[in-house]
Amino acid sequence: MTDTKLTIYTREDCHLCETAIETCRRVGDAVSANVTVDVVDVDGDSDLRARYGERVPYVLVDGRPTFKYRVDEAELRRKLRS
Repeated sequence: MTDTKLTIYTREDCHLCETAIETCRRVGDAVSANVTVDVVDVDGDSDLRARYGERVPYVLVDGRPTFKYRVDEAELRRKLRS
């Protein structure tokens, strides 16, 4: 079984971020893989805030940029299974 890390760059009061986190956790729990979800608030780090600003949620799968703004559930499921 493969270990996969999802990193979600977010900020407070972001409804798209909340939806992305929920989707990533739900899909991660549903697939036959070890999935870790790491949520990072960009407002807690000036470098991240400068890098991502309003472009959140930003989702990386094993360090690779995969989704911005919205997570495609079917595509995430496919990536986690491969």
